[in-house]
Amino acid sequence: MMPLAGTIGIELSEASPEAVTGSLVHREDLCTTAGVLHGGVLMTLADTVGAVCAFLNLPAGARTSTLESKTNFLRAVTRGRVTATCAPVHVGRSTIVLQTQVRDGDGRLVSLTTQTQTVLTPST
Repeated sequence: MMPLAGTIGIELSEASPEAVTGSLVHREDLCTTAGVLHGGVLMTLADTVGAVCAFLNLPAGARTSTLESKTNFLRAVTRGRVTATCAPVHVGRSTIVLQTQVRDGDGRLVSLTTQTQTVLTPST
């Protein structure tokens, strides 16, 4: 797991090429001054599960890196656990496009992230 993911408390519960699920618990040190889970934390959660999903879809020996990431925030999170589920939209030779839904403890959609990961193959 990525060091930052561990620092903010991301826990993975499912990881396959078809779907990756991870979550974290609302904590005051991850919030804005209003007690709302910081958007950057939600983006980090989405980016983390997206990176794992991309990695699981790579050909042998390849690496990945985020090319583009876009997040729409739909509601504030002021308590409880948020859960992110990522699934690939496109797995190609040079890019992998993923979509991640983050939901609150009541199952309501909090944010939607679409990201493009590059496929970096070893040079010969």
